Amino acid sequence: MAHAFDLIVFDWDGTLMDSTAHIAHAIQRACADMGVTVPSAQAARQVIGLSLNEALTIACPDVPADRYTELVDAYRKHFFLGDQDVTLFDGVTEGLEAIRARGIMTAVATGKSRRGLTRALDTSGLNDCFVATRTQDDCPSKPHPAMLLELMDELCVAPDRTLMVGDTTHDLLMAQQAGTHGAGVCSGAHPRSALEDCNPLGLFEDFMEFRSWLLPLIGSIDTTS
Repeated sequence: MAHAFDLIVFDWDGTLMDSTAHIAHAIQRACADMGVTVPSAQAARQVIGLSLNEALTIACPDVPADRYTELVDAYRKHFFLGDQDVTLFDGVTEGLEAIRARGIMTAVATGKSRRGLTRALDTSGLNDCFVATRTQDDCPSKPHPAMLLELMDELCVAPDRTLMVGDTTHDLLMAQQAGTHGAGVCSGAHPRSALEDCNPLGLFEDFMEFRSWLLPLIGSIDTTS
């Protein structure tokens, strides 16, 4: 059976790692520390997937410009206090192994910083699972298509052979702008209704359901390598 895709690009938070609640809480705690308006959980979740600077600007609009560095530091303090306890979604490790065993390249496009992604890859044990990664330090924030465009250029893969998988409209809109396919998982920051509005190729309750849909599309295990 021919492979449907040559490259599958994953968002990180809310797609591979069950970190949405932790990130939203860190945003809220940072605002509380600074004595500014604390956003609702929904408002904090809505900005997940954007670069940190853009996310905090939207979620915390009343923070004065001269205190912005303080806000970023406060967020990072709360995020790094508990991120070691955040875990991958069920089936992620096995799913990535199954995809790679079929000769499909996997990559990451995330709003995390390079430092944050490196830490997450180390703690999750997924360091060797991806052929390339892009972070907020490398490219403009989602939904700008640069992350996907750079990954496809680096790996010599066409847009119609690339699938972007994410839990937010930022991910799916990025896929649209880059001309790739998009698939949504409803396990993270944005509700199903918002993801549906982006017309994804597929929409799934969680990673396990996504994996069950994907594996038949990418064929049998590659025994040539």
